[in-house]
Amino acid sequence: MQQQNGINAFKRTRRTRYNPAIRELVREVHLYQSDFIYPLFVCEGTNKKREVSSMPGVYQMSIDNILKECAQVRKLGILGVLLFGIPNHKDALGSEALNEHNIICQCIKAIKDAYPSLLVMVDVCFCEYTNHGHCGILDDHLQSVDNDKTLEILGKQALNLARAGADVVAPSASMDGMVYAIRNALDTNNFAHIPIMSYSTKFASAYYGPFREVAESTPSFGDRKSYQQDIANRREAIYESLNDANEGADILMVKPALAFLDIVRDIRERTLLPLAVYNVSGEYAMLKAAQRAGVIDYERVLIETLFGFKRAGADIIISYHAKEIAEILNASQ
Repeated sequence: MQQQNGINAFKRTRRTRYNPAIRELVREVHLYQSDFIYPLFVCEGTNKKREVSSMPGVYQMSIDNILKECAQVRKLGILGVLLFGIPNHKDALGSEALNEHNIICQCIKAIKDAYPSLLVMVDVCFCEYTNHGHCGILDDHLQSVDNDKTLEILGKQALNLARAGADVVAPSASMDGMVYAIRNALDTNNFAHIPIMSYSTKFASAYYGPFREVAESTPSFGDRKSYQQDIANRREAIYESLNDANEGADILMVKPALAFLDIVRDIRERTLLPLAVYNVSGEYAMLKAAQRAGVIDYERVLIETLFGFKRAGADIIISYHAKEIAEILNASQ
């Protein structure tokens, strides 16, 4: 009986090989334009579009060019963008993040005026706003971030973004209790409807290098290992995401994606919440470098990578490849 079952399984597998329509019919995972969120970096000024040397095709852009980019995003069928602000003024407290007229608030309002249906997600963190590049208020004695003082300003920052018109706030600061603090700030100020997409398992990763160039957020001393997740710890990584779910996160996230697909699968098997992955700058830069060197079939490798994210359990993919994969998918339809 066992041998007969094995023969039947072999025949079923063989039958799907020869007709492409059958192969498509039984395909378990698909990629859609609506799976993707496109990150954008907003700088001050007008007519600014500065390409990042380590990330070809990625730019710091002023609001006028951001709006042009959003028009392309909508045309391609991508549902939304994730915004990062790059202000001119930075100080030790990241005070510009709390300015209701700052560059990111101006950008949110401009996008929602021009494209009301476009989903605008916004990063909630202080690393782009501080002159030291860390994710909140420093504790001078510890030479690291003061977790509890930072929670107070993260709530204020999220509230500032919600008032400007953000559809989703995305805290990335890796502070203990940040989701609870932000949820409380939103709920008590009539923004209970605003979802939180938490960077719930964010590793202290070397894959972030190019991002720190485009976001101008490289720490001026030390690193972020005291508050970001240890790359070696599986159980703790799962715990961090489940804890954020208990605090009120509406969407969980694993960052980076490529080296941590085991964690994506672990979390997917333990929660019914939507799960995002961030296909980060180092992952993007490596594929682009391999493409320029001519050592891979770039399009096929890109598609395989993205399928890997979906197969591991991701519902949402935040990626600098979003526009080009949308073009590939549109061309195949």
